[in-house]
Formats: sequence, structure tokens, C-alpha cells
Amino acid sequence: MFVHGDNLLQKETSDAKYSDRESKQFLAEIREKYNIWKSANLALIGPCVDEKADTDLAILAERVRLFSEYKDFIDQQKYAEKFDSRSNLHSSVLEEFMYYLFKDLVNDFSSAAMIGKAHTFKDIFFQAGNFREMVSRPCLKIETKDHDFIIGASIDSSFKCQGETAEEKYQFQIPAIAIECKTYLDKTMLEGSSTAAEQLKMRNPNAIYFVVSEWLKLTENINLRKFKVDQIYVLRKQKNTDREYRYLPGYVKNPVYQEVINHLFFNVKAYLCKDWDSGVSSGLERGWLL
Repeated sequence: MFVHGDNLLQKETSDAKYSDRESKQFLAEIREKYNIWKSANLALIGPCVDEKADTDLAILAERVRLFSEYKDFIDQQKYAEKFDSRSNLHSSVLEEFMYYLFKDLVNDFSSAAMIGKAHTFKDIFFQAGNFREMVSRPCLKIETKDHDFIIGASIDSSFKCQGETAEEKYQFQIPAIAIECKTYLDKTMLEGSSTAAEQLKMRNPNAIYFVVSEWLKLTENINLRKFKVDQIYVLRKQKNTDREYRYLPGYVKNPVYQEVINHLFFNVKAYLCKDWDSGVSSGLERGWLL
């Protein structure tokens, strides 16, 4: 859930990479601001399933304000230079923001629902070493895929061969919605997200896949329709500029736009609240199957 907080804690407790005086000072400064951001979001309740138009919009606006304030703080040049992109310190802020944005909506459905970073089910196969082993135990192999953020369900299962007592247990993490979080989105990243979305839907046809990015690094010479993602959100409605240029005099960083967050939230809410009749029988009643 608190992926950014966990990332921060790892750096605070590291005995190697971030043990110098400047790193510890910077981490202490970030920790103070992070605790304020986290506490404010946990204290703020909503939006939930029951629609309260004006209240919901006000809560979303406050969550965006809190996110923008904290993100502007951690994006200062001194922190960006000390903790590079490989540290994931800055990129994990967006992942944790997704949790705050949807936590109360998801909890209204079930307190056991999955929300946050996950290792989701990708494929299953059975691979015994020989026939004797094949008839005595399942020899289950599960392939998983890491996702930055999901809303879904955790399914407990057990497998055993007929007539045998030995069981192999596994917990499947199944997304209804998967969201890939990016600081900026380029063509290579989009191609990777498209492949991940296609693989996800092969085993979980009800799932939808979004990409949420702060900046965009795509040209006009790209056919967005060929990619398998369901939506791409660019929070700042701005083309990407390499990080070193963002600190030059005259650079204007767009804000995180409220209308983009609103569209994302209500898109997710609408999908979670509607029926997913997508089988052959329900399609046959209509006369169109897809």
C-alpha cells in the first residue's frame, strides 16, 4: 500500500548506499514531509461508492492538492540529484497516490479486496519430473507479473491429484484494474505496457489496463489505437523534458490537472460498479457478442 513510504524506509535503514551525512539529512527532510502527506490522506475519507457529487469533487481536489504539494517538494533539484531514477524514490510517489485516491472506494466493496502493488497471475502450467511424480502431486508452476498498482481480488486455491492427499496451495492475485505508473511515457514503455495488458487479458478477460504518467514523450507519428491499453492519462498535459532541463530558469512545469484525475477516478469507479456481462450467452441475447 505505502510503496513510497517503504522505499523511503529502505533508504533510511541502509548501511551502505545512503549512509553519508547529506543523504541522511535529505532523507530526514523528506520523511517529515512524507509523514504529513500520509497522515492527511489517511484522515481524508472518500470518495466512496455512494455518489455525493459536490463532496466527492472537493475530496478529489484536496487529494490532488496534497499530492502536488508533496511532489513539488520531493522534486527539488537537490533531492533529484541525490536520489536518481534507479532509486525509485520519486516515481513511487505516484504509486502511493493511486492508493490514497481509490482506498475508500475499494473498501466499500470489501475490506478484503486487493489494492496496491501486486504480483498478479499471468500463467499456469503443470510440469512433473516423471510420470510417477505426475500421478502423485500436481507439480504446479505459476508465472506472475509485477504491476505498479491494481484493484482486484486474492483467490486462495489448492490442487491435488485424484486419490492423493498431498496438496499444493497457491494464492492468485487477480486484477480487475491494473495501472502502470510512469514519470514519463515513451514509445518503448508504451509497447511494454501494451504487451503486459494483452497478456493480462488473455487469462483475465474482464481486466482493464491504464497507464498514468506525469509527462509524455511520444511524437505525433504513432498510432495509439494499435496498443492494447484501455486509456493513457498524462497528469500534467505536458511533453517530457529531461530532468536536468527542468531546473533551468524559464522552465514552466505544468500542475497536475484536476480534470485528468477526475476522469481517471470516475472511469475506475464506473467500471467497478457496472456489470461485466461479456460471455457468449449474454451476447447472444443482444445479438452482438463484443
